[in-house]
Amino acid sequence: MLTPDTKAPEFSLLDDTGSLRTLSEFSGKTVLLYFYPKDDTPGCTKEACMIRDAYGDYEKEGIVVLGVSADSVESHVAFKEKYQLPFILLSDQSKKMIKLYQADGLLMTKRISYLISKDGIILKVYPDVDPATHAGEILKDIKSLIA
Repeated sequence: MLTPDTKAPEFSLLDDTGSLRTLSEFSGKTVLLYFYPKDDTPGCTKEACMIRDAYGDYEKEGIVVLGVSADSVESHVAFKEKYQLPFILLSDQSKKMIKLYQADGLLMTKRISYLISKDGIILKVYPDVDPATHAGEILKDIKSLIA
């Protein structure tokens, strides 16, 4: 797992609209980068919907949310539409970024999140994410980490 106070690795992935996205394009913004195993599964849906429900608070804090899984762009489109997710989903079918961020597990992508500063430095790592409480946990940490 990557550690706080280190530079977050750059990436280049397609988002749910088919556009190429990079970490550097979000320079100057705090980023919640969350990895999850699979679209439209119970735990992943719970986590995504909890973040969706707290998204207004994330926006107020200037947080950009990026969800990452190995699912296809098409799968992300359907998942995003079905649950009205207002944030960006990135497709890493090659699992290159998943490995780079050490979110690769034996059978599937690990549920792990990184809070990244406006300068691209990892502020906090969340290695054991509980889908039901993660969105609130991030919001509690934001005040102390980006003050």
